[in-house]
Order: sequence, then structure tokens, then C-alpha cells
Amino acid sequence: MRQIKYKIGLLLLLGYGYAKACDACKLQQPKITQDFTHGTGPESNWDWFIVILITIITLYTLFYSFKFLIKPGEKDKKHIKNIVLKF
Repeated sequence: MRQIKYKIGLLLLLGYGYAKACDACKLQQPKITQDFTHGTGPESNWDWFIVILITIITLYTLFYSFKFLIKPGEKDKKHIKNIVLKF
């Protein structure tokens, strides 16, 4: 288990430089996305609308994922979560 943690840590450290945008791509990006993506930036307001919409959907699902993970709300003894939690 310890060896897996080291491998994942090494992979994240090595992948960080690859994931950041290069200098040529930074010049093509707007200020807000300069360090995050490669290639050209959003070309119209519709692109920004799509990015904002996807961000809202992602945060909404993340919130409810944590909410139902922490406090699922099912009280029935025969519910499938109880079978899983008994292991």
C-alpha cells in the first residue's frame, strides 16, 4: 500500500509539468485560463456560457454526492447499503 502511494505521488509530480500550458499556448489564452489549457481560448460568449454551465452542473453533482455519501437518509434494514456496510 505504501508503494502505491509513492507511485501515485511520483505520477502526480511528473504529470504536473505536462498538464500546465506551454508558453506559446499562454499567449493564445485569455487571462483567466492561461495556465490551465493548451490551444486557443474560447472564441465567443457561447463558449464561456458552456464552461460556466458545465461548472455549475459539476459543483451541483459534487455537492449532492458528498451529501448522500455522508448522510444517505435510508433507514430500512433491508436496504442494499446495509449489505455493503456490513463488510
